[in-house]
Amino acid sequence: MKERKMQMVVHKIKMDEGNQLDVQFWLNQPASARIAEVTRLRYNYYTWLLGEFPKQMEKTAKRRKL
Repeated sequence: MKERKMQMVVHKIKMDEGNQLDVQFWLNQPASARIAEVTRLRYNYYTWLLGEFPKQMEKTAKRRKL
């Protein structure tokens, strides 16, 4: 068996703390990185679901004045 050069590290945390860490991570990312990740996830999901990414997508958001 091959000897590891680096020790494996595990951090045990409660489920609530993990969710908070995820939220903090994404809130600290710039908007462009968050949008890029949502786009990547959407692309992967539709490719998995339909076999290809649709050429057109239904509009899911509306703009309105505040």
